[in-house]
Amino acid sequence: MRVDLFDFELPRDRIALRPAEPRDSARLLVSPPDGDFLDRSIRDLPDFLAPGDALVVNDTRVIHARLSGFRARGETRAHIEATLIERVAANRWRALVKPAKKLAIGETVRFGADGVLAATALEKGESGEILLGFSLAGAALDEAVEAAGVMPLPPYIAGQRAADARDETDYQTLFAANAGAVAAPTAGLHFTPRLVEELQAKGVSLHRVTLHVGAGTFLPVKVEDTAEHKMHSEWGALDAATAQALNETRARGGRVVAVGTTALRVLESAAREDGTLAEFASETAIFITPGYRFRAVDVLLTNFHLPRSTLFMLVCAFAGLERMKAAYAHAIAFGYRFYSYGDACLLLRK
Repeated sequence: MRVDLFDFELPRDRIALRPAEPRDSARLLVSPPDGDFLDRSIRDLPDFLAPGDALVVNDTRVIHARLSGFRARGETRAHIEATLIERVAANRWRALVKPAKKLAIGETVRFGADGVLAATALEKGESGEILLGFSLAGAALDEAVEAAGVMPLPPYIAGQRAADARDETDYQTLFAANAGAVAAPTAGLHFTPRLVEELQAKGVSLHRVTLHVGAGTFLPVKVEDTAEHKMHSEWGALDAATAQALNETRARGGRVVAVGTTALRVLESAAREDGTLAEFASETAIFITPGYRFRAVDVLLTNFHLPRSTLFMLVCAFAGLERMKAAYAHAIAFGYRFYSYGDACLLLRK
C-alpha cells in the first residue's frame, strides 16, 4: 500500500508532554464498528468490557537507555550521546549515536559521570545505528546502564523538554516488571490500581505478556510503499499458562482485549491459523497493515500514533483505514492529546 495513505497533519500543541493526573483521568475515544464515536474517559473502560473478557497487558520495563559520554583522541574530548535500541548479545547493543559520523570504528566511548562504563564502536549499520561492545556483560552491564543512563523519552517529547525525576515513574506502567524496553508500552500507562480492581470486580481477567519495545516504534516509514519497509525486530514472550487461559476465554465466548499494539503483536505472533494461542518466546518482526487477518485479538486499547508509522498502519488494519482517519480527525477537532503521554482510543470490531 502507498505510505502516504497513512499521513495526516497534527498541530504541535496536541503532543502531550506530561501524562494525565491521575492516569485514569485521560480521555478515551471509543470507536464502535460503525456509527458515532463516543467521547469518554479511561475510567469508563469497564463499561465497554463484559464479564468473561480477558485484558492482556505488556509487563516490560523501560531501562535507562539514553547514555551520555565522551570519546577521547589524545587530549581532546568530544561529547557522545547514545540511545540503546536493541540488545544483540550479553555485552552488545545496537545504538543510535550522536554525532555518529564523528565516531570511528574501533574507538572507545566512556559513559556516566565517572566514565567507568566503556563501549567500543564495532560496526555501523545501514540505517546509521552503531553496534557497541561494552566492557561489562549481563547483569553487570544492566546495573551500569541503569546507573549511568536516563529515561529515553520519545524524540517528540525530548525535543521539547528534558527528562526529569517525574519521568522515572510517569514513563513506567503499573505492570512494569521485566526490564528490557527502550520505550514504554504507552496504552498501559493509563492504568491505576483502582481501575484494575474495577475491571476485575466486573469479571474481566488480567493477563501479562512481554514485548521489549524498541526505539523503532517511533520511526516513520520512509519508503513509498509498505511492501518495501523492513520492520524492526523486538523480543516477545507468551507463557503456556497464559496462552491456555486466553484460549479458554475465547472458547467460552469472551473477548481478548489487547492493551496496546505491543501486546497485540505478541498475541498475533503466537497465534496459530485457527486463532488459538501457543507458547511463544522469540524475536518478532510482524508487520501488520490493512488486509491482515487478525487471529487472536478482538478489542484494542491504544494511544494515538504518529503519521506514516507502522503503529498507525496497524490500527488502520484493525479498525479500517477510513474509520481511523475519521477517528483521528475527530480527536484533533475535539482536543485529544496525542502520543506516548496522550489520551487513548478503544477500537471495537464486529
